Amino acid sequence: MHAPAPPPPIDPDLLMLAYRGGVFPMADARDDPEIFWVEPRRRAILPLDGFHLSKSLARTLRRGRFAVTCNRDFAAVMQACAGPRRDEGDTWISERIEASYRQLHARGAAHSIECWQDGRLVGGLYGVGFDRVFCGESMFSRVPDASKVALAWLVAALRRAGARLLDCQFMTEHLASLGAVEITQAEYLVRLRDAQSPTAGDAAGLGVAAGLGDDAGLGAGVGVPLALPEGFAALLGDAAAAGLSSSPGNFIAQSFTQTS
Repeated sequence: MHAPAPPPPIDPDLLMLAYRGGVFPMADARDDPEIFWVEPRRRAILPLDGFHLSKSLARTLRRGRFAVTCNRDFAAVMQACAGPRRDEGDTWISERIEASYRQLHARGAAHSIECWQDGRLVGGLYGVGFDRVFCGESMFSRVPDASKVALAWLVAALRRAGARLLDCQFMTEHLASLGAVEITQAEYLVRLRDAQSPTAGDAAGLGVAAGLGDDAGLGAGVGVPLALPEGFAALLGDAAAAGLSSSPGNFIAQSFTQTS
């Protein structure tokens, strides 16, 4: 007998409509073909002007311990995030969910930040982006501080791209130490609507400048993609123009110091 065919990925337009409404999917196990939709009562967000840069993390950024990239290897980041972790149960990132987000990434609606050391992927994160919203899904770290550095670069790139909302879904001690706060789902939905509204940013923002219009060939459920890759590239340009003698991470650390 043939094994049953795996379920298809979640329809990308349905998935984006869910995110635009404040809902996201999870699964009970890696091989679980079913998904369930989650709308938390309490929601963790990281205010883009409230990232907490500790002295030790600032030193790590300035020293340039990691090479940081955007969308260089989305698939590898997802696989690492779905991998087994100490003192944790099975992952909620099922094979079906992984396939769904890889499909979103191919359409420009999901992004990753990677940290590399000696050519090896040692940390990173991924999430869904639209309008001026980024919904962080998961992060991983194989060496100390790699996921923190990835998050610092994400926040800096989101600010450069004109984003308004960084959703972290559920609060953890790790996120709280980096400046995340918890709000009600009702308040989150207000912020989510504001970050999607036409008045949320200047029409001359990075997304429009990059030619990403309302249709952008992405389907009705996706709408305008978040200009995270453009923001990341602009950040590198800013660092080069600043002429700092050390790594671009020094520019990132300095930008947080000036706005804290």
